Amino acid sequence: MGAIYLIRHGQASFGSENYDALSPVGHEQARVVGCALQARGVQPTAVVSGTMQRHQETAAGALAEMGVNLPLQIHAGVNEFAHENVIEVAEPRYASKTVMMSEMAAAGDPRRAFQKFFQDAVTRWVGGNHDDEYDEPWSVFKLRCVSALEDLVALTPAKGHTVAFTSGGTISVMCAHLLGLSDAQAFTINWTLANAGVTKIVTGRDGLHLVSINEHAHLEGAESSLLTFR
Repeated sequence: MGAIYLIRHGQASFGSENYDALSPVGHEQARVVGCALQARGVQPTAVVSGTMQRHQETAAGALAEMGVNLPLQIHAGVNEFAHENVIEVAEPRYASKTVMMSEMAAAGDPRRAFQKFFQDAVTRWVGGNHDDEYDEPWSVFKLRCVSALEDLVALTPAKGHTVAFTSGGTISVMCAHLLGLSDAQAFTINWTLANAGVTKIVTGRDGLHLVSINEHAHLEGAESSLLTFR
């Protein structure tokens, strides 16, 4: 059987001008997940990344730690949904990051305030009642993720290992698809995914099997300071 390892990117730079860059913690998470993959005997036959900076920086850190020198195959299908568009449709004033961060800071806990707002914005998007307002409606994003999963399966030979560096939303949709979950249930997975967590899918003659979701033991214990979710 072949195996697909979906790696959520390391922590991005929340509140900065370039959110897509990994934070210092994110870079260390990339190194640690690479070490964890190597320790469990993962020997990639293919490595895939989305087009986003946080995907590719996570891939670079992890693969360097693993000593893997395979070409990184770029696949836009594993990109995250356009979260900035989802935010701005829900609250047009938040097209200005300055306005958004100022209002979040006024709540006393910017990360918690943002998380509550963002969950509501995503719920609106997933609901499907306002598809014409979004650059990529939920239904289109879902189809893109499922199609990307099919591409990863095609890329994975028997007994081969494909390691794909991607995002939480993408991983959630792929897992929900394999588990037969509803749209609303899909994002209950997303909110619990750790940065640099590992999700494993096994592929064989009898189809796909979701073996694990959100493995993050490598971010506990001595590395507990690296456990983040946003």
